[in-house]
Amino acid sequence: MPILEAIILGIVQGLTEFLPVSSTAHLALVPWLVTRLGLANWSDPGLTFDVALHAGTLFAILLYFWRTWIQIIRAALGGKVVRFSETSDNQRDLTPEEQRRERQLLWYMIAATIPAALAGALLEKHIETTFRAPALVASMLIIVAVIMWIAERMSKFEKPLPQIGLGDAMTVGVLQAFAVVPGVSRSGITITGGLFRNFTREAAARFSFLLSTPIIGGAALFKLHHVMKHGLPAGEMAPGMAAFAAGIVVSALVGYVTIGFLLRYLQTKTLTVFIVYRILFGIAILLLGYVGHYSG
Repeated sequence: MPILEAIILGIVQGLTEFLPVSSTAHLALVPWLVTRLGLANWSDPGLTFDVALHAGTLFAILLYFWRTWIQIIRAALGGKVVRFSETSDNQRDLTPEEQRRERQLLWYMIAATIPAALAGALLEKHIETTFRAPALVASMLIIVAVIMWIAERMSKFEKPLPQIGLGDAMTVGVLQAFAVVPGVSRSGITITGGLFRNFTREAAARFSFLLSTPIIGGAALFKLHHVMKHGLPAGEMAPGMAAFAAGIVVSALVGYVTIGFLLRYLQTKTLTVFIVYRILFGIAILLLGYVGHYSG
C-alpha cells in the first residue's frame, strides 16, 4: 500500500469516525473515487488495514477521555470521585447524588453496548456483503440525516451527561445497533438518540464517544482475530509496516483533534451542516452509481 494512501485513509477515518457522517461510507468511496478520477490506482485497503485504522481511533478516544474513564471505573467500583475537565486540573467534590449517578454510568454503558454487539455478531456476513451496496449506503445517509433533523427540532437540549438514566442509555444503545449498516454512522445515530432523550448537543456527543470505546475496541479485536484465524482473504495483501504505522498514527491524531472540535462546536452550533452534508453526499453516491451503471 502506498504511504500516501495510508495517510489519506487515516485522515478520512479520524474525521469520519467521530463526525456524524459515516466512516464506512467514506472509506469505501475514497479509493474508488481516486481510481475513477485517474489520480492513482487504489483499491479497497482490506481487513488488516481496517483493523489498524480502528486501532488509531481507539487510541484517540482513550487519550482524550482518559481522565473520564478513570473516574467512571473508580466510581463503578465504589471509590470517591471528583469532577474535572479532560483538558485541565480543575476539580471539585461531587454531591452525594452526583456520586450515585457516576457509580451507575459504567453499568449503563455496558448495558447500552449489548444491542450493538449482538447486531454485529448476528449480522456479520451481511455487514461485509449485502449492507455495503452503494444504493443502501446512500439511502441510509439521507434517511438518518432526516432523522437527525427531526431530533434537532424536537429536543429540549436540557439534560447534561451526569443526569443520564438507564432509559436514556438503552435508547442510545439500541439505536447504535443500526450502525452496522454502512451509511447510518455510529456517532450520527447515537448523537441523534441522545437528542431524542433531550440531551444537550455536547452531552449527546460526549456519551456517543464514550459508548464508542468498547464498540470500536471490540470491532478491532474481532477483525484481528479473524485475520489471525483465517488469514487474509484471497487476493488481499497485507499493507507494509510503514503503511500500518502511518494509518494508526494519522487516524489517532486526526481523531483526537476531531473529538475536541466536535465537542466545542456543539456547545454553540447545531447539527445542520452535517445534515446537509449527509444528504448531498447520499445524492452524489446515487448519481455516481446511476452514471457508472449506464456508462459501463
